[in-house]
This record gives sequence, structure tokens and C-alpha cells, in this order.
Amino acid sequence: MSVAVTRRAGKPAAGGVAAIRGGAVTLAEAADAFLSSPRAASPNTRRAYAGVIDRLAAELGPGRPLAAVTGDEVAAALRRLWGSRAPATWNRNRAAVVSWLNWCASRKRWPAPQLPGDAERRKEHSDATRALPRGRVERLLSRRDIPLREKTLWRMLYETAARASEILALNVEDLDLEQRRAPIRSKGGDTEFVYWDTGTAHLLPRLLRLPDGTSRTRGPLFLASRRPVPARRPAEHDVCPHTGRARLGYDPTHLGDQNVPLQLIMAKTRHKSPRTVMRYVKPGDAAVAEVTSLLGPPRRTNLARRTLQGAASHGRMAGDRPRASR
Repeated sequence: MSVAVTRRAGKPAAGGVAAIRGGAVTLAEAADAFLSSPRAASPNTRRAYAGVIDRLAAELGPGRPLAAVTGDEVAAALRRLWGSRAPATWNRNRAAVVSWLNWCASRKRWPAPQLPGDAERRKEHSDATRALPRGRVERLLSRRDIPLREKTLWRMLYETAARASEILALNVEDLDLEQRRAPIRSKGGDTEFVYWDTGTAHLLPRLLRLPDGTSRTRGPLFLASRRPVPARRPAEHDVCPHTGRARLGYDPTHLGDQNVPLQLIMAKTRHKSPRTVMRYVKPGDAAVAEVTSLLGPPRRTNLARRTLQGAASHGRMAGDRPRASR
């Protein structure tokens, strides 16, 4: 079955993709159109979708017509690729595929397969694992045998409560070292700031230092250990102009364990859904609500302590500690 897609001459397709003027729309063309659409405008969202859809298209045959692929074939490919993975992984990748196919059918009016009922979402079991004690985490992050790159990345993830993809997407020129913050593109596509404390602030200058004593001023913040081979050279913006090395490729915090109110955890992690935030909450015997400064090395002034305790007393929920659920 062929799908004819017509568009008046001179009119580019939405999202900057050239119009498909006739014949069958292939899986690769449908994937490119979706990844170039406003639905995947955020770089992080596009990267996540591309990782799933490109693998699925490769499994089914990227040159095959979209209309010739059946829902049972898509389901079988999903099972081969992710059927043995954790329920959360299956559900996440399945949702990406469903979103793509629904977009093809509803937005582009392309005949697209639909997943059969036996490829449904899987039940996700709640994880009751408690967060490690803060003292133990501090010892792990301070070990002398951990390479500087890993130590800085882990410390930055811990103090900012950001997603790994957001931190790995940072460039050197994004860093505001004086204010200890950097703008990131959130999952929904908005630009927001993440903040770090003294632990990260002490490590970043060392990470940026070059062998000749100067410092990197632009390019990816976290770099791979080796230069990329010519056949797999990434985009120019993913290569450090100082070293020629590529961007390092590839989300719990202790805020819940410190009895921080749910509203503050949502603000810190930038999640909109309380159900999503609950996976971060592992209640314990902690006392005060501290957000950014809580996650730094043990260094507190009396003024900072009083300020944070005051914020906690106003923001704490009515006596209830959040319970962990997924």
C-alpha cells in the first residue's frame, strides 16, 4: 500500500523536513519527520526518542514502507529489543514508539500500525530500597582513587539533582562559576537553572585545567577519554576545540531522607508530577529541610542553618512524611 503525501510547491514540511511527494513513506522517513517536529523540539527529548525509534526502525528495516509494517511486527521487535528489560524500561520505550506511531497517524495522516493488546504496559514494582546514608555517600565522593572526571560528574549530579542527560549536555561556556549555576534545557523544552554547592565548585576548575596550565573556555564540559575515530566523528558542537575529544555520552537524592517537604523536592528536581517525585523520597530520621546547601560538603554557618530551618518550618507539609511509591 503506498501513501501519497502532497504539498504545494515551495512550502516546506513542518519542522523543516522536506515534503515526501509520493510513493510509500518509509520507516526512516517517518522517524526523521517525527524527530524534526515540534514534538521533539527539546534536544534531550529528541535524543531519548531517537535512541528508541532508530533502533526499532533498524530492527524492522528502515527502508520498508510504514504502511506495510503490522502492529504484530512492531510488538515482536519491541520484545526482541526490550522484552527482557525491567518493566520501567519496557514501558518507557513502548511509550516512545506509541507516541511516534500516533503522531504519524494523527498529524501526518499516514497509515501507521498500532500495537496489539498483548503488547501492553507492564506493572512497575515499587522500590523500597533506602537511600545510602549521607556520610557514606560523602566518603564515596571523596575517594582519592576516583578519576577527576567521574568524581566531578557524580558530585555535580548529586548536588544539582539534575538528570544525567542534562549535565552531560552542558558546555563550558554555560557555566556561571561565580553564581554556581548553569542553564539547562529541561525535559519539557524549557530553559531552567541548576545549582551546585562547594563540592562541585572546588572540582570544576581542576576539570577545566589543561596540561599547559591554561583552562578550557568552550566546548563540552565532560569529555570522553579518547578522541573519536574519523568514521564516527560527532557533530562539531560535541567536540572540544582544545583537546579534540568528544562529549561524554551516557536519574535518587537524599532530600526525601532529610524530611524535605514534597513541594520543595518537586521544585528542586523540576518534576511536575508528585507520583514521579515519590521515587526520590526515602523517609528517614533526618531533621532539617535543606535543598542545595544540604548536598554540599559538611560546612554550615549559624546564619545559613537558621535560614534553612526557618524555610523548613514554613514549607513543611502537615506532619506527614512522604511515603515511597512508584
